[in-house]
Amino acid sequence: MLGRVIAPGLLGAVVLILWTFLLNGVFGFKSRMDMKAVPDERAVHEFLRAHIVEPGGYACNPALTSAGRFPDSDPVYSIRYSGLGHGAAGREMLVGLLGFIVAPVIGAWMLSGASEKVLASYPRKVLFFVALGVLVALVADLPRYGIGGYGMISTLLFMAYDLAAWTLVGLVVAWRMRPSVRVAAR
Repeated sequence: MLGRVIAPGLLGAVVLILWTFLLNGVFGFKSRMDMKAVPDERAVHEFLRAHIVEPGGYACNPALTSAGRFPDSDPVYSIRYSGLGHGAAGREMLVGLLGFIVAPVIGAWMLSGASEKVLASYPRKVLFFVALGVLVALVADLPRYGIGGYGMISTLLFMAYDLAAWTLVGLVVAWRMRPSVRVAAR
């Protein structure tokens, strides 16, 4: 199992970590969408600190119209508060790193259970990971779109980011994962 699943999965994890470091650490991909500066940040921070005291997700809606409805064109703001401060960043990074290591290993394990026809074909093994990327994009990224969430362009960029990441992981895992002895003997 070590040579067949764990090693390819760990190579996939290295690719996922490098992809994330390059796009987020070097080029600031996610920070451009998630960490924009708020004008008068100190005043906004103090207001939120005084009024948002429980961790959770909050929506800030506009005032109702005289008809008792929300105005169609006024913005809705979304506020997320985890209850954590900057001191938790190290723990958060360790949890994220663990996910980056475990997810490709689980993907490699899932691929190892695929049919002999899939395991004997490099393109099919890659396509398996592309399908995982599509699943991640649909389940994790698409729900980010909407009122109080991201706009359509940002959501599509997140989806493309994850699809590309899983495709790269698939290229490496498929290259390293060898067919089973039964498949190789044919």
